[in-house]
Amino acid sequence: MWVHFDELHHQVMDAEPALYTIRINGHLGPTTLSAFPAMVPHRYAAHTVLTGHLDQSALYGVLAEVEALGLELLEVHKLIPGESP
Repeated sequence: MWVHFDELHHQVMDAEPALYTIRINGHLGPTTLSAFPAMVPHRYAAHTVLTGHLDQSALYGVLAEVEALGLELLEVHKLIPGESP
């Protein structure tokens, strides 16, 4: 069975890139950080925070990589323009 959607139903998944912070439990070493080339790492206390501009598909890719590496995801935060990381 063939289904045809009207043009109004076609949407682009990737929106404009936004600035995200992703907080991961523990300090990530250089080998693990190499899995996130688009992200800038910062260490805070016992956590690593990755910051970067990501569109929706890139965000899901980073989250999939976090899961694949068995890392403990603590927080994902989309920064509002003018807000500091």
